[in-house]
Amino acid sequence: MLGPPGAGKGTQGKRIAQHYGIPQISTGDILREHVKQATGLGLIAKDIMARGELVPDELLYDMVAERLRRADCERGFILDGFPRTPAQAGWLDAFLENEFFEKAAKCLPIVIRIDVDYNELLLRLTGRRTCPVCGRIYNVHLQPPRVDELCDVDGSKLVTRNDDREEVIRERLLAYEQQTRPVAEYYERKGRLIPVDGDLPVDEVSGTLFREIATHSGC
Repeated sequence: MLGPPGAGKGTQGKRIAQHYGIPQISTGDILREHVKQATGLGLIAKDIMARGELVPDELLYDMVAERLRRADCERGFILDGFPRTPAQAGWLDAFLENEFFEKAAKCLPIVIRIDVDYNELLLRLTGRRTCPVCGRIYNVHLQPPRVDELCDVDGSKLVTRNDDREEVIRERLLAYEQQTRPVAEYYERKGRLIPVDGDLPVDEVSGTLFREIATHSGC
């Protein structure tokens, strides 16, 4: 799944995972798991990150391959945060085609891009407020608390995360656009990119996603 911050990838990904009984896999979670469990890959990654360097693609590939070989991925999976570059997309295609589907009909994954209007994204992200006590999330524009800036549950003063400040959000959206466009173009050239209107209500977006998945599940 592709989409800018605030597009609803997390929400929709969880719905797809629950609907089909498949795991939602985040490369960030994979990396943290390996580091926490002090696996061979995790120890190497920990040393690299301690030096302030980015984990190289080759190490990330090994981690993703190990995760996708687990039994819970046999019926399918959702990838979140990977691939981020055309090189990673090419590796993923080769891995799935040559190994993952070796005993079944080969069917490379569809790539869903949730498109949301830029101004709508700003409303979603800059309006986000979080309760520091219970963790509940509100949006002052779209889902405001009953009392302005106070949590409905415990009355705590809501806070704005640093990542939700407008100047930070603009930088995040620009970085997403620059980083993700080549990946989207890679899949578009292969005819596997499916754009979905993320400006629609959440349930309508889910319905569209389920229909698209059903349409392409027989490839």
